[in-house]
Amino acid sequence: MEFSLEAIAFLMAVAFVAGAIDALAGGGGLLTIPALMAVGIPPVAAIATNKLQSAIGTSSAVIAFARKGHIDFRRYTLPAAGAFVGSAGGAWLLQRLDPSFLSGVIPLLLIAMAVYFLLAPRMSDEDSHQRVGPLALAALIALIGVYDGFFGPGTGSFMATTLVALGGLGVVRATAQTKFFNLASNLAALAVMIVGGHVLWAVGLAMALASVAGGQVGAHAAMRFGARAVRPVLVVICLALTVKLLSDPDNPLRTAIGAGVAGYFSG
Repeated sequence: MEFSLEAIAFLMAVAFVAGAIDALAGGGGLLTIPALMAVGIPPVAAIATNKLQSAIGTSSAVIAFARKGHIDFRRYTLPAAGAFVGSAGGAWLLQRLDPSFLSGVIPLLLIAMAVYFLLAPRMSDEDSHQRVGPLALAALIALIGVYDGFFGPGTGSFMATTLVALGGLGVVRATAQTKFFNLASNLAALAVMIVGGHVLWAVGLAMALASVAGGQVGAHAAMRFGARAVRPVLVVICLALTVKLLSDPDNPLRTAIGAGVAGYFSG
């Protein structure tokens, strides 16, 4: 596929903002996947290419957090392994679904993520008591990893919420630790997608450059200011991009809704 300079510039701008949001609060994929689809990239290729730029951007955030001593690699090796295995399974499943099904289900997933970000409770900056053991935590992170390999947006927030609610971490430490898990899940999904031949390398690498810069900005903002709400921005942009996807007359979800409405009034 060939893309104009305007399209590449648009995707890089989105990747920069998404990289900052991802490092700060998670959810950057809510912006990048719809943006990739909005320029005409098929769903599986969009998710695969997003994994390339996301993996590189997340690596940058991991380095920034690790330098400040916020990531405990030894303690959380098992959950990271769970994220890796789960994500590989999710990416394998993704490649075996009908692309038209994905075109219809992705707007629904985006709406669900918007509702989650709108209604999810605020998280504390203070550490608390860990409520589950290492194996249970690894199993939960593995399940979230399956979702990450299959789709992805919101994964960082799901993982961070799990670490705060069940792992006993404050939001800054949970956000930092989540980057380690997210990197493992991104690398697993990316490897499966590369084998499947779905990654658009030029687009993904261009977005990765912007994502790295955005990730550094977001990681430093998270460490300096703690948890600040970026959820309203995510919700608005997510819903706007959902409308953009549904504006395509060939989108199967739009077709299904139209057929249902026509059937209701004709009946």
